[in-house]
Amino acid sequence: MKIPMSWLRATVAGLPSAKVVAEALIRAGFEVEAVEPVGRDIAGVVVGEVRAIEVVETKKKNVRWVTVQVPPTGTRGVICGAFNFEVGDRVAVALPGAVLPGGFTITSRKTYGHLSDGMICSVRELGIGDDHDGILVLPADTPLGVDVAELLDLADDVLDIAVTPDRGYGLSVRGIAREAATAFGLAFQDPAGPGTDRPLAGTAAGGYPVVVEDTTACTRYVARTVTGVSPQAQTPLGLTQRLALSGMRPVSAPVDVTNLIMLGLGQPLHAFDRAKLSGPIVVRRARPGEWLVTLDGVKRELDPADLVIADASGPVALAGVMGGAATEISAETTEILIEAAHFDPVVIARTARRHQLGSEASRRFERGVDPALAPAAAETAVRMLIELTGATAEPGATDVDHRPDPVTIAFPLAEPERLGGRPYPAEVVRQRLVDIGCAV
Repeated sequence: MKIPMSWLRATVAGLPSAKVVAEALIRAGFEVEAVEPVGRDIAGVVVGEVRAIEVVETKKKNVRWVTVQVPPTGTRGVICGAFNFEVGDRVAVALPGAVLPGGFTITSRKTYGHLSDGMICSVRELGIGDDHDGILVLPADTPLGVDVAELLDLADDVLDIAVTPDRGYGLSVRGIAREAATAFGLAFQDPAGPGTDRPLAGTAAGGYPVVVEDTTACTRYVARTVTGVSPQAQTPLGLTQRLALSGMRPVSAPVDVTNLIMLGLGQPLHAFDRAKLSGPIVVRRARPGEWLVTLDGVKRELDPADLVIADASGPVALAGVMGGAATEISAETTEILIEAAHFDPVVIARTARRHQLGSEASRRFERGVDPALAPAAAETAVRMLIELTGATAEPGATDVDHRPDPVTIAFPLAEPERLGGRPYPAEVVRQRLVDIGCAV
């Protein structure tokens, strides 16, 4: 799990340096493999505008000869191998003499029959992610000529944490933030909000119809719907940077929202194109002979032990593992059904291994997700979609809740001293229980 310190500090105010935080997390039993500084060694990268593009055909591959305007130096030509930007786009241009991560200095050089007077940068070349498939395209209103490192606030530190299977809550900023707050005696404001475990105001009748046939494998299923999603909506740079530094590739505003919430709260979400659904959602086991084309384009023969999300047409997703291609979000999607559910860890783990299909969602579900998170995560998704895409939330909410009643645990105050061999005052024991979210 990669966690940017800027995101952690936005959750817990007053944290010390990344190195000190890492040492505290190690004392708490986490395996912090590295503290990676990013964006501190970038200089001379500015915002430019693409003015003209000419395709240069070669025997090995085609490239593009791009004319970019970079105030105050005027226009210059740059050779670029990416094809994901057009005339009028604003991009990050490394001028000759600029320094990129790793001490790489940009120079003018003759290549493909042209003098390439700089470089147009990708996310990976700026050191803020692993995506090297295309150029970083900035919002259309980004001021020309400004320093990209300052514009994107690139200076950060990233904690690389190996989360063991027994501490699945560590696969989220929320989980690590709670640990960090406890370690330094700082206030922790739960990003999931108060009353997370309370049912939603709506009922199954008031929201999208959902039937949970296997209430052991799916103890809770929350569904919320938004309409009027703008296909042209873009995820703000600050949020795409969070995704990139966390090791995920920005895709589109709706998909980015679900990934940001999964990384932030630890609750995997799935977004269906509601217009592609037919009839109620049914959570059930697969039937003999059923199959599903998953988002990776693979047609998969389903096993009767697989838990699926189905509609009137049949399975539309492998529950807790991966969605189906038939109902995926596309560039034309304007209506979205958000799924926030709690699935049995063993069921999800077996399905993922049966199909050799691990995912970020299954990685979390099989380690255990907080069963109280679903409504808070769904509400956060709705709010973000409204803010980022101009969507409108449909009235009503579905919350099919089959969780067992909470168990009250009798905790002898002398037990920590008996097991640990050192005194623990009663007030310290009580406080530590509250720190981890218990009601005492």
